[in-house]
Amino acid sequence: MLVRNTVVSTGSFLLGLAALWALVQYGGMDKIVATGISFLIAQTFHYSLGRSWIFKGTDRAIGAGYMIFLANAAMGLVITVTLFALLTHYTPMHFLAARVAVSVIAGLAMFVVNAAFNFRRV
Repeated sequence: MLVRNTVVSTGSFLLGLAALWALVQYGGMDKIVATGISFLIAQTFHYSLGRSWIFKGTDRAIGAGYMIFLANAAMGLVITVTLFALLTHYTPMHFLAARVAVSVIAGLAMFVVNAAFNFRRV
């Protein structure tokens, strides 16, 4: 389960990072707003693969599971955006490097919460 989560999390993170870059570079969007939007894009992708590949056989309905997943993701979103804002405001760190650094903490927290409460597979 952990290996599958690592694969899906890495793919989701790369998708989110690409979305962040595109929103800032081509969309002219504020970095913090773009971080939140790209996070939600990546989490939606992560949920779809998490349900079908990481946590096969979950008995929760897809709609209810997705709502719980998004509620859990809210914690990750707060962690991500807050730490990202702090790093980009108070350090000379490039916004993509800051996003990578923040992902380690938020990603681990979200895996534990989803495994325990949404998919009930700890």
